[in-house]
Amino acid sequence: MSSRPLALVTGASRGIGAATARALAPTHDLLLGGRDAVALEKLAVDLPGATPWPVDLTDDGSVTAAVTALDLPRLDVLVHSAGVGLLGRVEDTSPETWRRQFEVNVVAVAGLTRLLLPALRAARGTVVLVNSGAGHTARPGWASYAASKFALRAFADALRGEEPDLRVASVHPGRVDTEMQRSVVEQEGGRYEADRYLRADSVAAAIVSAATASAEAHVSEIVIRPR
Repeated sequence: MSSRPLALVTGASRGIGAATARALAPTHDLLLGGRDAVALEKLAVDLPGATPWPVDLTDDGSVTAAVTALDLPRLDVLVHSAGVGLLGRVEDTSPETWRRQFEVNVVAVAGLTRLLLPALRAARGTVVLVNSGAGHTARPGWASYAASKFALRAFADALRGEEPDLRVASVHPGRVDTEMQRSVVEQEGGRYEADRYLRADSVAAAIVSAATASAEAHVSEIVIRPR
């Protein structure tokens, strides 16, 4: 068994999740969470100590079975990077969109965290939640997404209070050059300009700083904006 700390990163098949996995790989063994098994396998080949962990986080039964199968005695870091960004004005946003946004961005996060609490407690571990600038400010056309990110921030605050032996960090990046951002800009009807946005590896560096802070330090919130 490896003596290195263990980190589980969701949304690891692309974007911020993949960048975070790469940033943690030199110092941590990794479980790469996501739905795209092929992409996870490909990433694992490049990262010694990484194991794909393909699962649909919105399928409660599958998640419970997958966590049980891991049988983790401890988990040092849990990074919640999986998420969706569905935009729309209130008058145009269906109940199905609201439910989908909350199911992925909040309910799945809470469910996985609950199942992993015993392993996190054993390690006095760190939970990092990738939030958004929309977790602080709700703009027109972003109601359901911002509401889910406000809820995610509330979840982090409550978890931090309930689990004093854990470190819980919310990371709020501005716009990041990812596939999800391309989708967001398309929904807005705008023109995509990658150099206006943060790089995924810049956000990953902030996540790693929260996850690897010295033992006496508890980084509770990081806000990152493009210059």
